[in-house]
Amino acid sequence: MKFEKPLIEGTLIKRYNRFFADVTLTDGKVVTAHCANSGSMLSVKEPGSRVWLTPVDNPERKLKFTWEFIEIGGGLVGINTAYPNRLVAEAIAAGEIKSLKGYASLKREQKYGKNSRIDILLEDPKKPPCYVEVKNVTMKRDLGPKGRAEFPDSVTERGTKHLNELAEVVKSGGRAVMFYLVQRTDSKTFGLAADIDPDYAKAFEKAMKTGVEALCYGCEMTTDSITIGKPLTMDLPG
Repeated sequence: MKFEKPLIEGTLIKRYNRFFADVTLTDGKVVTAHCANSGSMLSVKEPGSRVWLTPVDNPERKLKFTWEFIEIGGGLVGINTAYPNRLVAEAIAAGEIKSLKGYASLKREQKYGKNSRIDILLEDPKKPPCYVEVKNVTMKRDLGPKGRAEFPDSVTERGTKHLNELAEVVKSGGRAVMFYLVQRTDSKTFGLAADIDPDYAKAFEKAMKTGVEALCYGCEMTTDSITIGKPLTMDLPG
């Protein structure tokens, strides 16, 4: 995925009210950017960090910038949660995710479970349907050489619900995959933040025992583009 316009560099003043971030641009101008990330953003909202924004020309939109990247430890972190589903879908369609190749069709945002929508539904007349739930990962609390990317960065009842619904898919004869996409360039391993949300970790372990699969891929990022990178080593229960 390439950015249509050159990104604009700045310095983060603060992120607040979930969807807003004040940034000082390199010319000294202070702007408020849209933050397309409703999570806690633990470890990726440090004031004074270098950030990059996309300029927005839409006259109907109040905020004229969207926050895309933050620099952490010399590497980029993509904070925009609007991209992971698109990136994973594009990678599957291009045959870049080996374990998800060979399906005749790919659909997005399909209804399933209890008032839920699956991010990606793969179908083929010769095999059971495959339900793929995508989770965006940005948190990395330990920046040392053994530090790992982690999910979730806050309590997520919705995430626990998704795990339980994926388990029901497997029980009904389908295939279910939890896909973690790490929007960082400094992580080689991934694990669950069980200390932040023990219920999610328990639901994950139960889902894995039921037959739900887990995949985790990193991203290759520059201020020009984001693409899916290589699989990450997963340190997971179950």
